[in-house]
Amino acid sequence: MKIDVFTLFPAWFEWFRGQRHVRNAEALGHRLETIDIRATTPLSAGQVDDTPYGGGAGMVLRVDVVEAALAARYDVDPLELPKRRRVIALAASGRQFDEALASELAQEDELTLLCGRYEGFDERVYEYLASDVVSIGPYVLSGGELAAMVICDAVIRKLPGALGHEESALEESFSEALEGGPEYPHYTRPAKWRGHGVPEILLSGHHGKVREWRLEQSRLRAKRRES
Repeated sequence: MKIDVFTLFPAWFEWFRGQRHVRNAEALGHRLETIDIRATTPLSAGQVDDTPYGGGAGMVLRVDVVEAALAARYDVDPLELPKRRRVIALAASGRQFDEALASELAQEDELTLLCGRYEGFDERVYEYLASDVVSIGPYVLSGGELAAMVICDAVIRKLPGALGHEESALEESFSEALEGGPEYPHYTRPAKWRGHGVPEILLSGHHGKVREWRLEQSRLRAKRRES
């Protein structure tokens, strides 16, 4: 998989690229690259934004600036790009990101993520330059960089070999093995801590009963989330 992240702050992703599962993925041939939107702006003095029509506070990232960045990267008309690859603009108003979408995106060969800033993108970016508009939750961030890292993290860890052990992802929250429910409780040493112990079933060595207990705990957590 090749993931391109368009951002005004490419250096912010150096920490993320140093994470073990990301390094594992890149060692297997997958690629995560950041593209500086400001580097190809057609405006003078590195300008990328402008005041909104109709008035109001804040600045808006210009559609021609995003167009120039996409054209320079892919050498195609940016209006045609969404027909060739998933181009995801990150915005609070977009489709909610979830496990199903993460699995869907993990099947793609190439992804492009557009990180907004300030008041976001000119609406024409969402309408004509993106194939998807995605949000990581019903709240507002200062920009799309953290959202892009969330999406990259969820997608990359689904790539074969990224976690090192394939079993690591089998019984995670919202996985098929847990019927789409949250993950069950985990315990480790010490078995006794300040008078609080570990459920006896986990010390029994009976793997079948442990499996049943874990699934039941997942179901209980799912019910609590719904209530």
